[in-house]
Amino acid sequence: MPETLFDDAGAEAARGQEPLAVRMRPRTLDEVVGQRHLLGRGSPLRRLVEDDAPMSVFLWGPPGTGKTTLATVVSRVTQRRFVELSAVNAGVKDVRAVVDEARRRMGMHGTRTLLFVDEVHRFNKTQQDALLPAVENRWVSFIGATTENPFFSVVSPLLSRSLLLSLESLDEDDVRALVDRALTDERGLDGRYALSPEGADHLVRLAGGDGRRSLTYLEAAALVAGPALRPPPPSDDASGAVSSGAEPVTITAEHVERAVDRHAVRYDRSGDQHYDVVSAFIKSMRGSDPDAALHYLARMIEAGEDPRFIARRVVVHASEDVGMADPTALQTAVAAAQAVELIGMPEARINLAQAVIHISLAPKSNAVISAIDAATADVRAGRTGSVPAHLRDGHYRGAAELGHGKGYRYAHDFPGGVAPQQHAPDDLVDREYYRPTQHGAERRFSEVLQRIKDVLRGGGRRD
Repeated sequence: MPETLFDDAGAEAARGQEPLAVRMRPRTLDEVVGQRHLLGRGSPLRRLVEDDAPMSVFLWGPPGTGKTTLATVVSRVTQRRFVELSAVNAGVKDVRAVVDEARRRMGMHGTRTLLFVDEVHRFNKTQQDALLPAVENRWVSFIGATTENPFFSVVSPLLSRSLLLSLESLDEDDVRALVDRALTDERGLDGRYALSPEGADHLVRLAGGDGRRSLTYLEAAALVAGPALRPPPPSDDASGAVSSGAEPVTITAEHVERAVDRHAVRYDRSGDQHYDVVSAFIKSMRGSDPDAALHYLARMIEAGEDPRFIARRVVVHASEDVGMADPTALQTAVAAAQAVELIGMPEARINLAQAVIHISLAPKSNAVISAIDAATADVRAGRTGSVPAHLRDGHYRGAAELGHGKGYRYAHDFPGGVAPQQHAPDDLVDREYYRPTQHGAERRFSEVLQRIKDVLRGGGRRD
């Protein structure tokens, strides 16, 4: 029938117009790239797909890690009726309608329903509460996808009735595998394009562990590279040689740059450029130059440097270069590192920038690292000595007979909470490791430390 032919052709044309990332969505769990920790034999997702087990799960992870992909795979192989809602535009009425229909079908036909809610963190409390009876009574098997921490964005009763599965950003090998498949698969670019090594490196860096982004950028770069002829099937020429057809169009780093409008940052994470940029980043913070430090921070981020590595360097230098001159610098740095884990990129770049600016502008002191290095040097040199008897543990039987704890002065019984007594071993009683500077808050700590030492030394040496 002409109408049927038109419908089939229209459907085929529609599939051809779908984004590359949609066309390349896996059809089975074995085609899923990455997330190996969730796809092993006997895992909850395997049970949900292969055993059709009733359960509810939250898929939590950064964008492009495969949350929607996994739900789509489940929908294709499950024996259940599949219903998808987007929390962006669905309301309480929509949720209740799905639940009521699921109950009706289960009661009348024994048909079970799998409900997938994308961006579930956008549901308010009332909308989430509407899901509770269905999840608790297993009228539906529920899959919720979210990029935000469910412990903050999902009501506790719903979370406690579901499994929480954390997805991780794809590593470089995963992204390359995804891109290689899209280049050759008939659903993708079908061998009509090839990717130069430099183009692949730049594309992988830009993707930042986001599979969907990598395919979106690849599709855009292919458009920039120009149309490619579909290669004809192989055929024998007159000489008997086999012709492979048209040569694929090569997508270069320049094509990727033009498509994404992002310059290919020359940065080898295992070579000199990596160490040079990191060194300049650290020295710019130490040198109180926030603009230079931000430049190197942006350079590392744009080159695809692991943000956790950057955060670790910032935390280290909050103590190494600022220390007690501004104790809040460490708090800011640690908070930025936690934000990297909690929020992820690209948003966490703002938190990293705040920490970098804080450390750059803070008064500087290396007294902390100098102190611990000096103490460590003494210990390694064998300068330890015995713990003074009055500081030893006196709680076990026989300790009193050994004189342990005898003469200990409880600090809280003395003015200012400082008791005049010796704490260091006899051989180290005159050693000074922490020497405060006169910078920032450390000037005040210097005065406090001197007063404390005056009181401590009033206790005299215990022989």
